[in-house]
Amino acid sequence: MTDCLFCKIVAGDIPSDKLYEDDEILAFWDIAPQAPKHFLVIPKKHIAAPVDIEEEDDRIFGKLMRIGSQLAKEQGVGDGFRLIFNNGAKAGQVVFHIHMHVMGGRERPWPL
Repeated sequence: MTDCLFCKIVAGDIPSDKLYEDDEILAFWDIAPQAPKHFLVIPKKHIAAPVDIEEEDDRIFGKLMRIGSQLAKEQGVGDGFRLIFNNGAKAGQVVFHIHMHVMGGRERPWPL
């Protein structure tokens, strides 16, 4: 997908501050953090939104959760963090490539 910001990051056309990368997943720091520790974990496969996940994608989303949690521990917020997916513009999704926000480093309340 040529006009997708996150696909361009995956391709290396746009730089990111990477935390993790393998053949299926990329994790990088959010450029507009909403918490002291705020990074995104994305599948490299373009999937626009949570409603677009298909059965064939089940394994990769389990891996997304595992890697996000592992990185939260490595970043020192393993004792309290949020995992957030937004679905659609009405829910605040801005980039239409599914991404999991991992946010920690302070107790709630934070922006929802």
